[in-house]
Amino acid sequence: MPKYPNLIKNLTITEPNYVWGVDITYIRLTNGFVHLAAIIDFHTKKIRGWVLSKRLDASLIIEALNKALTNNPKPKYHHSDQGVQYCDYDYVGILKNQEIQISMSDKGNPYQNNITESFFKTLKYNEVYLNEYESFEEAFSNIENFIELVYHKKRLRSSLGYLPPEEFEQQFFNEKSRSLETNLINFNKQNISLNPAKSC
Repeated sequence: MPKYPNLIKNLTITEPNYVWGVDITYIRLTNGFVHLAAIIDFHTKKIRGWVLSKRLDASLIIEALNKALTNNPKPKYHHSDQGVQYCDYDYVGILKNQEIQISMSDKGNPYQNNITESFFKTLKYNEVYLNEYESFEEAFSNIENFIELVYHKKRLRSSLGYLPPEEFEQQFFNEKSRSLETNLINFNKQNISLNPAKSC
């Protein structure tokens, strides 16, 4: 299976949907394990897509990717480890068809995907390890509530200026909109000064 170089190692990320990081982790139930695939925006730290499944195969990450692409603008870069699932022919095919550049951490260097790993740590220490899930359905409901209501809306992050991901992203787009409006006003003023209206 093909491996890809780390394209984001020295990249400065300054906007949403520029780099998405992906990974899979185990979630313990009282009678076994399930698998969580998550896709996170490296700039805003928002979760773009996630899937909980009893199966650990390419269908898990394909579903997560399709959810993310359906609900968000596609990223420029997709970053993962060198796990066999992320080298899957069908999964890689989706990325290539979307013209998304494929980046992978160097072998044996999980720190190069540390933003995704940090999310999993936050999820486990603030939700998963505090509960004993009796069923898949209970785990799904709790994780969904944590991501959507706690992590996105209330979890403050120092890297985001001590804002939660959702507020940080909204602030980014508000500032971008104001900047565009200011530039448009200045452009119109400049045109008026260069082309004053002629009097009769």
